[in-house]
Amino acid sequence: MSKLRVAVIGCGSIAKHRHIPEYASNPAVQLVAFCDVVLERAQRYAKEYGAAAYGSYEELLAKESVEAVSVCLPNYLHAPVSIAAANAGAHVLCEKPMATSVAEAQSMIQAAKDNNVSLMIGHNQRLMPPHVKAKEILQQGYLGKVVSFRTAFGHPGPEGWSIDGKDSWFFDKDRAFIGAMGDLGVHKTDLIRYLLNEEIVEVGAFVDTLVKENTNVDDNAVCIARTASGTVGTLAASWSYQKEDNSTVLYCENGVMRINDDPVNQVIAHLSNGTVEKYEVGAAATNEKQTNSGVIDAFVSGLQAHTQPEIPGEEGLKSLNVVLAMIEASEKKRMVEVRL
Repeated sequence: MSKLRVAVIGCGSIAKHRHIPEYASNPAVQLVAFCDVVLERAQRYAKEYGAAAYGSYEELLAKESVEAVSVCLPNYLHAPVSIAAANAGAHVLCEKPMATSVAEAQSMIQAAKDNNVSLMIGHNQRLMPPHVKAKEILQQGYLGKVVSFRTAFGHPGPEGWSIDGKDSWFFDKDRAFIGAMGDLGVHKTDLIRYLLNEEIVEVGAFVDTLVKENTNVDDNAVCIARTASGTVGTLAASWSYQKEDNSTVLYCENGVMRINDDPVNQVIAHLSNGTVEKYEVGAAATNEKQTNSGVIDAFVSGLQAHTQPEIPGEEGLKSLNVVLAMIEASEKKRMVEVRL
């Protein structure tokens, strides 16, 4: 069987730590091209993998015969590059948030349909072992309905992660569109939707810039959310946590489940009858300790099997809609219904 010819567009930190090494370790993939506006970055990977290097995605798509691309670019480029790749006949794996507006996201979804290609969004929280295990436990039903939740994702900020440090595009609203809410908050809106298997329908929020200087995007957000069945909870996203926190607590009818809250047992269920269940399933990836995200393997296996992507564009749009509603709620200082 011939290998899947893949190009990586954008050679920053998410490509360096996740996309490129995970493609390279997948025996079904051949990395054939890299693209970055800083050409030297693309050239470095091209040399390592025997591929071509480009400073323009338009040139790459025109000259290379690629079957799939990863879009690892600043948020404002997600839609135009994904659409261009789809129009060139390539399957697309796009980083989150998938777009900067509903209209952009819908155009991405339509472009994939028009060209009969897959569009998957890199919401890796769904695939991390503690979250997979938590979902499995919830589906067994013995904890009952989730009545309330609290979830948070925070770290010291993208300057310690981004290849450009304090000059990163993450801090520029024209390129990032939103700050911590787009970087981290969208991860948790998607995770809650995934775990509870229902939609968030109403939100309120405080979204502000509290710590970071020389930026015009948010660095902290604390939000409240209500799901279609009436579950209520809080969601926090922050670039000011001095120690990374990617934890979730689910308060259920018959117990409490704690996720990513213990260094040894990543999922702990405290049942109402006094039983405590502990599961050591493997830690979630952090900026300091990278592990296989599962996103690349899921994308590739879906293409091989000709099945719907594990996290299709429609799911990315639903999670984006929650974030957009939270931004609106903060600006208007009132509760806002989520576009469904």
